[in-house]
Amino acid sequence: MAGDKSNEEFEINEDQLDWLEDMSTKYDLPDKDKALRIVLDYVMTEADEKPLFTKIRCLRCGD
Repeated sequence: MAGDKSNEEFEINEDQLDWLEDMSTKYDLPDKDKALRIVLDYVMTEADEKPLFTKIRCLRCGD
């Protein structure tokens, strides 16, 4: 288990939780927590922040 981890509480939607669980199963990860850490590491190192946080994308509200 590399790096220190912190237990935090976040609110996510059920479909997001389902997706994390699906990815952890599909890629044989230990759990959904690992799947989320992988997504966060990718975003932190590979993604362009500006469009990530300025483009509105909502899978639930129709925007």
